[in-house]
Amino acid sequence: MAQQLHFMKTQFKGLLLAVLCSSLLPLHAQPGRPASGTPQISAAMAKLFGDNQAFSAAVQSEVKMSGGETISVPGKMSFDSGKSRFEMNMSEAKGSAMPPQMAEQMKTMGMDQMVIISRPEEKQSYMVYPGLKAYAQMPMPEEAAKAGTLKIETTEIGKETVDGHPCVKNKAVVTDEKGTKHESTVWNATDLKNFPVKIETTEQGMAMKLSFKNVKLSKPEASQFNPPGDFKKYDNMMALMQQEVMKRMQQGGGMPAAGE
Repeated sequence: MAQQLHFMKTQFKGLLLAVLCSSLLPLHAQPGRPASGTPQISAAMAKLFGDNQAFSAAVQSEVKMSGGETISVPGKMSFDSGKSRFEMNMSEAKGSAMPPQMAEQMKTMGMDQMVIISRPEEKQSYMVYPGLKAYAQMPMPEEAAKAGTLKIETTEIGKETVDGHPCVKNKAVVTDEKGTKHESTVWNATDLKNFPVKIETTEQGMAMKLSFKNVKLSKPEASQFNPPGDFKKYDNMMALMQQEVMKRMQQGGGMPAAGE
């Protein structure tokens, strides 16, 4: 039992780190509440894309937490008028917050590949695990679905070249209806309709950097924003982990040692 509890705790830590790097959750993250945290591009972050409301790109997410732990995860992102899809493989994650043994454990349990889908118009988000052929559906916080009430102010602070793209470096401040301000530094590529090829921000003590490459300013397939119809659905992450992970442990035989 002690080994099971230790393993589940390890899995939750890996899940939280993945969610934090899934871009964009830090603006609405609720530390210590993994079951209620809903991964999505927040309305405040979506505001930074300006008129580019349909695109797909490769993205590198880097997070430095308040305790000094770091994690960097490559992935793919698709976005369409508020709806978002983020794909990543935690076996490719690097940094002090994701030691190799944790990534290997997630791979063994079929949880290394993740797809995070957000649908603000439905106030729902989905955490999809292709390796488990399962997903968890989670309600989205009310404020995460509100984009119309946000205001953004940008101030040019310089010009730089990022990954071959001529950019205007801006300070962007997004203010929500409660007056809360979210400040970011954004590099808008003038040869990509001012798409933000690089974003740096700090929220809740975490410094985050997003770098976009291979940007395609075209509308993604609508099917990308739906969970697979043949995957098993769970109402929350706790239920998914309890059933799918424990099932894998029973089938695979063997459990990580408590000290791992």
